[in-house]
Amino acid sequence: MSTALDNSMLTLVTFIPLAGALLLLFFPRRDRDIRLFALVVSLLDFVLSLHLPVHFQRGQTAFQYEVNNLWISNPNIHYHMGVDGVSMWLVVLTTFLTPLCVLISWKSINERVKEFFILLLVLQTALIGVFVALDLFLFYFFWEATLIPMALLIGVFGHGRRVYAAVKFFLYTMVASMFMLAAILWLYAKTGTFDFVSIQTAIHNGQIENFGGAATWLFLGFFIAFAVKVPIFPFHTWLPDAHVEAPTAGSVLLAGVLLKMGTYGMFRFNLGLFPEQSRSNASWIMVLALIGIIYGALVAMVQPNMKKLIAYSSISHLGFVVLGIFSFTQAGLDGATFVMLAHGVSTGALFMLAGILYERRHTYEISEFGGLATPMPVYATFFLFIVLASVGLPLLNGFIGEFLVLSGAFRDRAVYGILGASGVIWSACYLLWMYQRVFYGKVTHPVNLSLPDLSGRERAALWPAAAVALVMGVAPLLWLNAIDPAVQTALAPFAQLASKMVGR
Repeated sequence: MSTALDNSMLTLVTFIPLAGALLLLFFPRRDRDIRLFALVVSLLDFVLSLHLPVHFQRGQTAFQYEVNNLWISNPNIHYHMGVDGVSMWLVVLTTFLTPLCVLISWKSINERVKEFFILLLVLQTALIGVFVALDLFLFYFFWEATLIPMALLIGVFGHGRRVYAAVKFFLYTMVASMFMLAAILWLYAKTGTFDFVSIQTAIHNGQIENFGGAATWLFLGFFIAFAVKVPIFPFHTWLPDAHVEAPTAGSVLLAGVLLKMGTYGMFRFNLGLFPEQSRSNASWIMVLALIGIIYGALVAMVQPNMKKLIAYSSISHLGFVVLGIFSFTQAGLDGATFVMLAHGVSTGALFMLAGILYERRHTYEISEFGGLATPMPVYATFFLFIVLASVGLPLLNGFIGEFLVLSGAFRDRAVYGILGASGVIWSACYLLWMYQRVFYGKVTHPVNLSLPDLSGRERAALWPAAAVALVMGVAPLLWLNAIDPAVQTALAPFAQLASKMVGR
């Protein structure tokens, strides 16, 4: 492939959804045409994004597909984009889930259809931008840009207390982001640049005046913004409300991609810019991650609402990611990245399955179901497969990442691995118990006897997620070979810190 195409690929993948959203503004209000156009744009972006892993140099540790042009001369802001093995797969995850969101929203969105798909495509551009931006101003711009379309998707197209959920989501994440903005501005004032690589080099070489005294506060500024986005305990209270009230597509992108912005930020910026502070603060962060794993699982177990149960399962699963990141081991960080991707696929699929049921019954209450395997056998099969993937059954995607995270955590401190492993047991309990109550036994509500099974469009949305869940479990090296070099680069400063400690 030509170098010119490589250089422009990130720009194309990032901004094609935005271009599609702008074109939709001029579309006539024919709902079917709008849906088809949104599907074509999202599929085109997914196909283009496959160029990234296909032509990725897997042994290389530097950022690839890099583009770095001056955007604004004063202040010194660059249009600097690039990906490594971690951010590349998160981009592909985003482009993979968006067409599925379009398909799953085909019939459920009947009012303001144009506005819905415009918001969906704008959100896709903002999410991809977060993962590819290597200029801190550009990163913050995309970070904040995700808030508006997601809040509108929840507040306009959601259910029940949707406005309350949207405002709560917006305020939590907006206020937390202010701490990160303050840290970014301090770094710019001292270095004269927003460039991530330049700032990282300056910190590593000790070239930033008064950095030692400010480093802990800067670390916390970034960490608070990321912790709320993940969200880890005790910053999690916005998430169940947002998930329950959001439309299905909003929940899929919220759980599948938006929460990963927080864990990606911890990997890229907390570990990348502040290795000493990451190491010194790791113990209490890992305690919070473990509380999140166990607390999220236990609260999920007592939920009467299917969607809220899946939402609390996200808190539990994302705790594994934070645990892996702050274990500072190769296995832990490899596993954390793999869990991010696996959770995006399996939990995204769980939200799609819950949304399909909501379209038929307009309720998420588990007590309203029972015996659904009889009228909906294909749906029940898909649901069981995805539940088993989420539980971490060997040969499906959930197993590899959690195994690596737990082995990394165990290597760091045995008690972390033991407590984290209990989360795997709890997840099997709440997910399989939910499945039993929804699908087994006799049909207790006569209305459920006549529920239609999956349509062709719904199967088209679920098949790719199920296939990827299987391939990730059977052939994890397709992903891990690209992730490994990025993780080794992130861990290099921690090896130097360890040798300094030994030297003392």
